[in-house]
Amino acid sequence: MEAKKHRNTHRGAFILFCVFSFAFFLLFARFVQVQWTGKAEGEALAEIAQQQHKQTRTIEAKRGTIFDRNGVILAQDVPSYTVAAIVDPDDPRRVADPEETAEKLAPLLGMDVEQMERILTKKAKQVEFGSYGRNISFELKRKIEALHLPGIIFTRDTARFYPNGVFASHVIGYAQKNAKNETVGKMGVEKSLDRYLREKDGYVSFASDAKGFRLPEARERTIAKPDNGANVYLTIDAKIQTFLEDAMNGVEKQYKPKKIIAIVADPKTGKILAMATRPSFDPNKRDIANFLNDAISYPYEPGSTMKVFTLAAAINEGVYNGNETYRSGSYKVGPNTIRDHNDVGWGTITFNEGVQRSSNVAFSILVKEKLGEDRFLQYLHRFHFDQKTGIDLPNEATGQIRYRYPIERITTGFGQGTSVTPIQQIQAATAIANDGKMMKPYVIEKVVDPDSGKVVLDHEPTVVGEPITAETARKVREILETVVTSEHGTGRPYQIDGYRVAGKTGTAQIPSASGGYLTGRENYIFSFLGMAPADDPRLLMYVAVQQPRLDVTETGAAPVSQIFTTVMKSSLQYLHIEPSKEKSVETKLAAQRALDSLVGEAAVTAAEQLKKNGYVPVVIGTGRYVERQLPRGGDRLLPGERVVLKTDGAATMPDLRGFSLRDAMKVAHILGLRPSTKGTGYVVSQNIRPGARVRQGDYLIVELAPPRQWEEMAAKKEQEAAERKEAGPHE
Repeated sequence: MEAKKHRNTHRGAFILFCVFSFAFFLLFARFVQVQWTGKAEGEALAEIAQQQHKQTRTIEAKRGTIFDRNGVILAQDVPSYTVAAIVDPDDPRRVADPEETAEKLAPLLGMDVEQMERILTKKAKQVEFGSYGRNISFELKRKIEALHLPGIIFTRDTARFYPNGVFASHVIGYAQKNAKNETVGKMGVEKSLDRYLREKDGYVSFASDAKGFRLPEARERTIAKPDNGANVYLTIDAKIQTFLEDAMNGVEKQYKPKKIIAIVADPKTGKILAMATRPSFDPNKRDIANFLNDAISYPYEPGSTMKVFTLAAAINEGVYNGNETYRSGSYKVGPNTIRDHNDVGWGTITFNEGVQRSSNVAFSILVKEKLGEDRFLQYLHRFHFDQKTGIDLPNEATGQIRYRYPIERITTGFGQGTSVTPIQQIQAATAIANDGKMMKPYVIEKVVDPDSGKVVLDHEPTVVGEPITAETARKVREILETVVTSEHGTGRPYQIDGYRVAGKTGTAQIPSASGGYLTGRENYIFSFLGMAPADDPRLLMYVAVQQPRLDVTETGAAPVSQIFTTVMKSSLQYLHIEPSKEKSVETKLAAQRALDSLVGEAAVTAAEQLKKNGYVPVVIGTGRYVERQLPRGGDRLLPGERVVLKTDGAATMPDLRGFSLRDAMKVAHILGLRPSTKGTGYVVSQNIRPGARVRQGDYLIVELAPPRQWEEMAAKKEQEAAERKEAGPHE
């Protein structure tokens, strides 16, 4: 019995030995296989181990920078950072003291301390602080790092930055991050050239420990190289654009119009040197009221600026005789009557005078009787008013030539019925300014690869047509110059001292939603299409101001001329275009008129007479009658100049702010003051307060500043004076 039990025990032990031996040899065979092949279940074990200890790091690429034509930065990527906190209790890098961290960090991020403490005590591995901790600057990042708070980390990102704010905003457009954290162009050049501007990030890998820390002396391996976006150079000139933006800001503040549109172009090449609209927006804030660039996307009836091209067509066809006369006032077209803007006309006048006075009747006769409607339509096509210009900006619109009915064919000749865009007018006007060659407008100068320096896209000036001859263009400019210089010219407010200007005014009606047109003296689009110097234009400019709030004594030319003359003169001087001294004298003499003597007249009557004749009266003193005047009776001067009238009462000091040095000296001379000046430009301050009584021999000290600065300085001084007054006298 015992022997049998013993045999069973040995048999069991042997079976167990065999089982364990088989398992051992099986495991050993598996070990040998894994060692030999390096794989398990078809997976490479070395690769799996490497993946577990490998981290990747993004190498950020840079979106292309947008420059003006001189290399001034208009849009660029700038670094930004996001603050985060490690709160995983198993992570040695975690926030050590949530309460202390919140007390120190919250004020820097503008957060409530308790709110931050709640975030730092969440059960998570890592937390962020919402919008408070995103897109912070490098300077703020350094301040936070100086606190040496454990667990606070940063992730680097980029933000699109527009250093000039509201500046050619509809041209440049804007770009922003999408859901994939990619920067995408949404408007303007940022959108149209997004394929060139867009960047592609690169990646590197490195060995790390189980916690994700980089191992000592571990080398980085490049997975993909970063591909920076291409740089874009515009034809925009930042200096000229600044002149334009400043002038438009002033008009917007003073006249509060519904719209302002302005374009400055080089007529020799078609390059757009400046383009702006109001309302506008800051691309950094994207406070956008109008997503369309009205300079290229807003077709409207242009009004009398269209007469430029009707005149050019008539001259080119040899049917224009400027000395021929016609009866102004009204003109019948079937059952319709076309009237001049003053309803009654000016009697029998020459066609040249009709151009100067902007007579609708004159241009109706040119289309109907001289050119013929079919031939005029051909010229509308020659000037490309039937098609887009093809400017390299998104969302360009085109106008509509209304030529179905006889009345529409005639009204098109003076800018009613048919609609065009501002950029179409600029393109057509290059033919007038460029001796018959019509240039395609463009804003993209070139696109350059930032790494290689290779030009990947280059734009050259393009002639898109020759609608008129060089001789016709010269004759048109000569006649348009008289619009500005003639006694009868509607363009007199657009004269620029030292430069010959050729151009045409426009007063376009605005269609009403209920049919017909809006009524009222302000319900128009007032415009001017001008070029200078007139004999060989270097700059071409279009300005339109819609529905400005005018003073009772002002016309629609006031806000338009304020933009045109300021920007054109500053730009010509900036481009070092010398004034035509000899010819500018001739121009001034042609426009000057002898001033009547107003001595002895009632001051109120004299001031009204001066305003009626286009001058600016400055009445000094408390008397009723004019005692002296400057300039004197018989002196010749241009409309728009100041005339100082001293009454027979006590002499008082006028407010000289905004006066030129010449006008300030008139006041000093007529009052017998001893003047002293500081600076150049326009008066921003005076030592004798306005309204104070003065005596002969008193010192008058005035401070002057350049045109773009005097308003800002005057406002600053007013604010300082108000603060001193509010503070009261010091003991």
